[in-house]
Amino acid sequence: MLARDRPPAPGLRRDGWQTGRVSSENVTGADERDTAPQFVLPLVVRIEKTAPPARTDALETAARAVLVMLSDDRSTGDGPWARAVRDWEDGRIRKVVRRARGAEWRRAALLPGVTVTGEEAEVRVFPPVPLDGWPKDLARLQVSGTELDDSAVPPPPEPGGAVLWLNPELRMSAGKEMAQVGHGAQLLWWTLDGAARAAWREAGFPLAVRTARPGRWAELVAGGRPVVRDAGFTEIAPGSATVVSDFTPAAAAPPERPGTSGAATAGATAGTPAGAPAASAAERPAPPA
Repeated sequence: MLARDRPPAPGLRRDGWQTGRVSSENVTGADERDTAPQFVLPLVVRIEKTAPPARTDALETAARAVLVMLSDDRSTGDGPWARAVRDWEDGRIRKVVRRARGAEWRRAALLPGVTVTGEEAEVRVFPPVPLDGWPKDLARLQVSGTELDDSAVPPPPEPGGAVLWLNPELRMSAGKEMAQVGHGAQLLWWTLDGAARAAWREAGFPLAVRTARPGRWAELVAGGRPVVRDAGFTEIAPGSATVVSDFTPAAAAPPERPGTSGAATAGATAGTPAGAPAASAAERPAPPA
């Protein structure tokens, strides 16, 4: 069964939200998805020298950008991006985050896509492109070395919103983490039914990114929630659990690492962007056919 035909993963419903284990336990072995053409979802974060965004603001904005792309009318049905999104979901789920500033950012903004804003962060997401078929204005942008900092410890996530919990035992670049939380948001989206998706979208995709307390991480991973396990192409070992996606009021536990506020209002601006390369892959299980 192809990705576009798969039903939501089975699990428990909590206040209209459906949860279930959505991780892959074998991200490095052979997979039927490897026979399909491989695509990547490009994201570009705006990082000006004099005014870089806060790290957590950028992470949360990247996660929302993925959700905006998945829910955009152009990505569904007979929309102009729908075929690319379906082809991408039928292969390995790859995302790559590049950075841009000044004229680079302005050129990227001319390509088909959507710009999503956080408190200060700006992330542009583009329709999936072939793994080796990046538009030149995106291919020239840098991937490695995307580093951002937070200046303050974030407050606890607001109850009732999605929380993407980062593994406290891993250290990744900001760009890598942006891709990982994008995976986490996508896994959570896949577990939701139509009504829950519509409600989340209508609310503006409120979510928070936090680092789990070391003592709680194992509980989160084992708790039946969606889990991102990285393919290990860059920075971390294959099979590493990087993000757990949660959507319950009980998710609001204090963070270990600095960040920004949880459910910042996101703005999505339609434009005309497309493309960027991949440094990590989210692995989806094969739900029952």
